[in-house]
Amino acid sequence: MRDTALTLPDPLNLVGGRWVAARSGETMEVHGPADGARIARIAASGEADVDDAVAAARAALDGPWGRLTAVERGRLLMRLGERIADAAEELAQIESLDNGKPISQARADMVAAARYFEYYGAAADKVHGETIPFLAGFDVRVLREPYGVTGHIIPWNYPAQMFGRTLAPALAMGNACVLKPAEEACLSTLRIAAMAEEAGFPAGAVNVVTGAGTVAGAALSRHRGVDFMSFTGSPEVGVLIQTEAARNHIGCTLELGGKSPQIVFDDADIERALPVLVGAIVQNGGQTCSAGSRVLVQRGVWDALTAALADRFRTLTAAAGAADGDLGPLISGRQRDRVQGYLDRAGDVPVLARGRVADGAPEGGFYIAPALFGPVDPLSPLGQEEVFGPVLAAIPFDDERDAVRIANATEYGLAAGVWTRDGDRQQRVAKAMRCGQVFINGYGAGGGIELPFGGVRKSGHGREKGFAALHEFSWLKTIVHNHG
Repeated sequence: MRDTALTLPDPLNLVGGRWVAARSGETMEVHGPADGARIARIAASGEADVDDAVAAARAALDGPWGRLTAVERGRLLMRLGERIADAAEELAQIESLDNGKPISQARADMVAAARYFEYYGAAADKVHGETIPFLAGFDVRVLREPYGVTGHIIPWNYPAQMFGRTLAPALAMGNACVLKPAEEACLSTLRIAAMAEEAGFPAGAVNVVTGAGTVAGAALSRHRGVDFMSFTGSPEVGVLIQTEAARNHIGCTLELGGKSPQIVFDDADIERALPVLVGAIVQNGGQTCSAGSRVLVQRGVWDALTAALADRFRTLTAAAGAADGDLGPLISGRQRDRVQGYLDRAGDVPVLARGRVADGAPEGGFYIAPALFGPVDPLSPLGQEEVFGPVLAAIPFDDERDAVRIANATEYGLAAGVWTRDGDRQQRVAKAMRCGQVFINGYGAGGGIELPFGGVRKSGHGREKGFAALHEFSWLKTIVHNHG
């Protein structure tokens, strides 16, 4: 049920410093995953609304926003981070209602969302150029310049975090941004956009246009006034984004998901690994691009580890976000049915354990009980495809070579975990992983704001987070001065 104490955003876009309805006047319903009931409406934007937002961003670059120094941009970012931190509980309640995640996870998300603006606010004036020794009589400087207008399309699984993850580095570099959040869950992003206004961002520096991905998202991705695109979502939509970017001869950053392995060797500290292995697939209901959805287990500890995992899975409970269970409902009925389809098609693969849906969970919610399967054929759908739900595939392996082969044998390459006490093996396996991040005797790093993040192959390209994101949202200009 909706908490009537919450003030949810009106169905308006933020364009050029003004809150405006979609030009068509149309709106879309937003449904809460806990019970499927309508909780709000958002603007159903179209091509004309995207045109307005891109024009507003361009005007900001030509106006007050474009004239700010890096120090001044940084101060605005840090001010916004403070406002997010101050309103963390309100934002967490909105996020839990809108997305369905447990309230404790939503609270952790707000800590990370604030941290993005703190980090990039402090970094804004620390992006330096370089000089290059050249011929006698020449001085050569290499500068980093903002692209201009950057387009951002973000998913529904971490709306507030993704707002910070993609906009903060773009703004720190001096770009003006147009954001299209996911229509399934975007209420926290609208609230944070209002906070950006309150923090003093010039009109048009931050623009938010809501609506269907097939309409507003498509219009933004193909817009000829956009100078760079950033997208997080499915590989299928990523192909469309990249195609449109190529047509407009602009670059793009794509983060497209994964089938990330956690490799547990015979000498691993199982007690230390257990809560991490479970948390990495249960967090956000498994609706996380870097979810540890495969656990590769050396045969010497197969029985012990799978038995311990099964014990943990039997205790897991899916509940409404406010009940703060181990996981919440999935984002929508469509997503629940998609995950259930994988469970139904698992065939003869043994189910080692199932969690449960909490007694009293609201009717109409999109709940699914966590499931542990094993042994799973590494070439089967459960071993290869991104389920994007609380489903863990346990896969046995023989030795280090076998583990590396299985771990790398998917189309994805986002993250991996390596569990072993052997220091030499830690380094060998980490270097052999074909993915963007490898964790040794751990997995994930909270928000990991400082750590470059991204994938290879079907997981996408480009890097978010850390200083790498500042480089991602800028281009190099070489100035050659012949002074004789």
